Amino acid sequence: MSSTTAIGQDAVTPSTWRKIGTRIIPLIGLAYMASYVDRANLGYIAAPMSRDLHMTTSQIGLAAGLFFIGYVLVEVPSNMMLSRFGARKWITRIMVTWGLVTAATAAVNSATTLFVARLLLGFAEAGLAAGILLYLTLWFPRRQRSWALSSFILMIPLSSIVGSPLAAALLAWGRGLLGIAGWRALFLVEGVFTILIGVLIFSFLPDRPQDARWLDEREKAAVGNILAAEAAEQRAHGALTGLREALTSGRVWAMAVSWFAIAFGLYPLAYFLPTMITSITHSIGGAADVSSVLLSAIPYAVAVLTLLTWARFAARLPAVTATVVPMALGAAGLLLATFAESGGLFVLAVCLSVAGFITAMPQFWRIPAIGLTGAAAASGIALINSVSNLSGFIGPYFTGAIATATGSFTYALLAIAIIMIAGMIVLLTTGRRMDILDRNLS
Repeated sequence: MSSTTAIGQDAVTPSTWRKIGTRIIPLIGLAYMASYVDRANLGYIAAPMSRDLHMTTSQIGLAAGLFFIGYVLVEVPSNMMLSRFGARKWITRIMVTWGLVTAATAAVNSATTLFVARLLLGFAEAGLAAGILLYLTLWFPRRQRSWALSSFILMIPLSSIVGSPLAAALLAWGRGLLGIAGWRALFLVEGVFTILIGVLIFSFLPDRPQDARWLDEREKAAVGNILAAEAAEQRAHGALTGLREALTSGRVWAMAVSWFAIAFGLYPLAYFLPTMITSITHSIGGAADVSSVLLSAIPYAVAVLTLLTWARFAARLPAVTATVVPMALGAAGLLLATFAESGGLFVLAVCLSVAGFITAMPQFWRIPAIGLTGAAAASGIALINSVSNLSGFIGPYFTGAIATATGSFTYALLAIAIIMIAGMIVLLTTGRRMDILDRNLS
């Protein structure tokens, strides 16, 4: 690390970074948590909704996956718009439009109308994740990103810990409270909640450090100098800077493949875990819809502890190593799940899988930030997230189709594990250059 950057780092006290973290991470984290609750809600309500709408498991998987078509198509343009209009306005636009679509989904009356609603939701929500990841690079330098990204990604397991009881409550009491089926009440409540978060984002989220009223002028200048010096260092060591460079870079596409594998492991579990639990416990009497939804929160509680523990050690490891280790844990959990013959062993295996996938996520996003800056960061991060989100379409549909064809989720879980292992190999093979760049900047 250059002396300029080192001096800048020392000029900002730990209390300043904590101030920044406590002011912006809860806001963007709340938005991200809402997005994961919204994506996973089909998993929570798959059983009662499929009965009411007369849908097969394969159709539920297709409905889950259709969301990602619009998401993939417009994510890169969305991130460029965020760079142009600022995070506050653009994230607010995303939250309000997706909240309206989610609330309207409460009125679907057939598989076809559900498919249309999911397509529209993808277009409305596109760009949120990539936009937030880009936003974090505008606030935190490399030395601070491990804990900042881990704090942000923490919202994924928290979304399931919060979302599962919410879904269970609305499944049980939604008709009594709102006069509509529990799964319809879930869509309506989540839609309204999302719009309210959009209002909070517009009211309180600053675009950049220089816009933050809660930083004094010395802190604004010091943080700005650190980020500017770090960007200059990255450019000097060969980091990509332009839109076209990022979109045509083999490194960026390799990172997209690796992120695809991580997401491919997570999304089918997010959508089908309650159904999987119901299926595997059927032989011992079955699990009610509400019980299986509540049980599905256990792996995400384990993931919270694993993510926080690993973040303390991972900051001292190369970014690629810090990502591959939890990926291996996730793959091992999936392989164990394929041999599970009891509900308890299956939940234990899924705890390993979910903990591994979620713990790998913040460490992975350290890697693109090493070699991308400026327009390349905006487009490259969006491209990686966009391509990988194809897994959000393929994974749930693939899992549902195999489950429908074979009558169990065993072969789907095995295939997901193989894809995860392939992603690890790609990351280990192509990530060495990023690790070298990371060491040069240290």
